[in-house]
Amino acid sequence: MVRRIKVKLVLRLRAEGFSKRQIEAQGMSRHSVIAVFGAADREGIGYDDVAGLDDAEVYARLFPGRGEHDSVHAQPDWDRVHRELAKVGVTLKLLHGEYVDSCRGRGEPAMGYDRFCKSYQHHVLVTGAASRVGHKAGQSVEVDWSGKTMQLVDPVTGVVSRVYLFVAALPFSRFAFVEPTLDMKQGTWLRAHVAMFDWFGGSVPRIVPDNLKTGVISHPAEGEVVLNDAYRELAAHYSAAVLPGRVKKPKDKASVENTVGNIATWVIAALRNQSFATLPELRAAVYERMTAFNAEPFQKRAGSRLGVFEGEEKPLLRPLPAVSFEISRWVYGRRVQRNGHVVFEKNFYSVPYVHIGRAVDLRVTDRMLEVFTGQDRLTSHLLAPAGTVNEYRTHDSDLPDGPQYRQWDAPRVREWAARVGENTTTVINRIFESVPVDEQGLSAALAVLRMTRRYSADRVEAAAGVALASRVRSPRYAHLRPILETRQDEPGNRDAWATPGTPPEPTGYVRGADYYAGESR
Repeated sequence: MVRRIKVKLVLRLRAEGFSKRQIEAQGMSRHSVIAVFGAADREGIGYDDVAGLDDAEVYARLFPGRGEHDSVHAQPDWDRVHRELAKVGVTLKLLHGEYVDSCRGRGEPAMGYDRFCKSYQHHVLVTGAASRVGHKAGQSVEVDWSGKTMQLVDPVTGVVSRVYLFVAALPFSRFAFVEPTLDMKQGTWLRAHVAMFDWFGGSVPRIVPDNLKTGVISHPAEGEVVLNDAYRELAAHYSAAVLPGRVKKPKDKASVENTVGNIATWVIAALRNQSFATLPELRAAVYERMTAFNAEPFQKRAGSRLGVFEGEEKPLLRPLPAVSFEISRWVYGRRVQRNGHVVFEKNFYSVPYVHIGRAVDLRVTDRMLEVFTGQDRLTSHLLAPAGTVNEYRTHDSDLPDGPQYRQWDAPRVREWAARVGENTTTVINRIFESVPVDEQGLSAALAVLRMTRRYSADRVEAAAGVALASRVRSPRYAHLRPILETRQDEPGNRDAWATPGTPPEPTGYVRGADYYAGESR
């Protein structure tokens, strides 16, 4: 390719009185300046004759036909090359090899690989098409948060709530998606991805986010990228990998950065005069604007984002999973208690008993709680309803055999009372009879029975008999404990209680009625 001389500049400097040597000092070779002077004199052209023309036209008038020639090489179908490059695995190197084989078969001269690549780039430049080098259809999606926000206005109170915009773009077709959200938390970030894949109607192998903490825990200059567990699970659900752009390198996700700029005009500015009270209302308006944005024709080439997406990229997307991704959160380092359960939000969930005392991780969704140690799932439970506390969710398979691991309930408490004695059974039955539901009497009943750990079963049984002989209809721990501490259950101290309904004489100093009569002293 002939390097073009700055012909118009030389003619202007000549008209201003510069000599050849002075013009050479402007960064041009002596031979170039001499050639321009000679061609201008030969054609009789001065600067005034070409002042209104551009450099290319002036060059063509002084040096007609120079640098123009027909290539001796066979020319490939560049439109076909451009279409083939969109397919997965197809490279310019592969297409050049096929082009060379075709030329050999026809006996035509073929251009080298370097000229082949430069000719393709020239074709892209001339036609205004987007280069396919570096972008493949259906291979990646770039995601980010928009720096610009929108708002919701409560029509009653006038309170204004900020709305954030999640933005995604497919680099190949530039097909875009925007999801309005009320925050930028991890669950919202994941739900926006689910909505994005539903909008596209398929998934891609690569997700290219920024290095925000809801997705990427750390991105060191050396070593592996550490992803958020929930984000990694979402990517695996859609058979994708998260490949975040480099830190402070926005060009690694140039498509979504460019889309973020367009969103400011197509969504935020276009809806600036409308007021929205609810997020669904705003979402519907945003989706409508994004449909129009994707259908808008390109400025420098034929077609639109929607046309390229529907025609070339959508058929190459991976089908969506049959089951939607369920948002989850992780709780790390929860220790399994001695009763074989782990605590989450004041409720108890059983874990295989061999892990008692160890730390486990919990994966919590809207409906389930799963217990993990490393990558191994130990057990799972239905999540207790919101507002529930002190509820036990226990799998029999998680606990070893033995009555000590049975859950406490009224039948089990009555079994224990029966082993102590008849009077104790009566006390326990009356406790349960005094409450609306058996669960409310468990604590009081167990408090009575656990006294057998400090005193013998015979003494507790005797104390129960003494308490039943009193005026108390439903004796409890507070009644039996003083009897045992003062040994009133022993045979020599029971005479005063021998006749039912006859309490013993009070002991100690007791103020009479006269003390409270209010007499003046």
